[in-house]
Amino acid sequence: MNLDIPRERLPEFLHGMPKAELHLHVEGTLEPELIFALAARNGVSLPYRDVAALREAYTFRDLQSFLNLYYAGASVLRTERDFFEMASAYLGRAARENVVHVEMFFDPQTHTARGIEMATVVNGLWRACLEARRLGVKAELIMCFLRHLTEREAFETLEAAVPFRDRIIGVGLDSSERGHPPEKFARVFAQCRELGMHVVAHAGEEGPPAYIAGALDALGAERVDHGVRCLEDPELVARLARERVPLTVCPLSNVRLGVFTRLSDHVLGRLLEAGVAVTINSDDPAYFGGYLNHNLTESFSALGLEGEAAYVLARNSFEAAFVEAPVRRALIDQLDAFAAAFA
Repeated sequence: MNLDIPRERLPEFLHGMPKAELHLHVEGTLEPELIFALAARNGVSLPYRDVAALREAYTFRDLQSFLNLYYAGASVLRTERDFFEMASAYLGRAARENVVHVEMFFDPQTHTARGIEMATVVNGLWRACLEARRLGVKAELIMCFLRHLTEREAFETLEAAVPFRDRIIGVGLDSSERGHPPEKFARVFAQCRELGMHVVAHAGEEGPPAYIAGALDALGAERVDHGVRCLEDPELVARLARERVPLTVCPLSNVRLGVFTRLSDHVLGRLLEAGVAVTINSDDPAYFGGYLNHNLTESFSALGLEGEAAYVLARNSFEAAFVEAPVRRALIDQLDAFAAAFA
């Protein structure tokens, strides 16, 4: 679609267009206010005197420094009600940002290691997904394995999740990337595919381009989360474009974790020019300073992107979503109608 949108109206278009979010860690939506509220309710002691002090800690050197705080924040989640309230808070915001389809990551090992039952986690999140439908948001769950843990622990987590298979559409791989190549979990993901689960994986954020290839070849990943380092390997970029492998890119996250020094240095524009099926997402928005619309507006401003790119990114998000063909067609028709009316 050929869209000639004046630059001053781009934020309006970006905010209003229907879109999907495919790279969102629900534990990463815990705002400091909710962390303190849950800590008080559950009797959890936090090493911060107040909300302001916690926000001041949101300065990260790299992925690991973020993860240390991320896991500490997740410690306040204890009950099904906690997981429900966390997911509901995000999904309500998603609805206000015209996000109509969400595939949320969750990290059960972060919670089961603290003695929280898998049922507590999944049931709380799933109840929020069901209620979000009344807001016009279709939300699904993707269970991630923590890559710094062992293959055996991943298999144990998968076994615990099988009773909830009808509520989990896929599996992913996240946490510390360096030193934990995708091949480490090849057998786990083979079993997930046998169970009919969709497969995604974080790769090429801090890890090398070889991790992206490994996610595709060893894990059978249908989407690559981040993947921004693919540009270091032109043959890999050509493969991603040729095979239409979606990349779920998170611009503000990349800057906050030092993958890029400034947003203007980001490779998003170059990936679009190369024909890669890029999508924009917010990753862990409570920690990285912005939800999906803020990621969009800041990226377009810093990189000088125009209306056509906005349409392509939104359409890519629907084409990359794990939905049936008629649903995908309806989502794209919704986007087309919005774009036509806006023009």
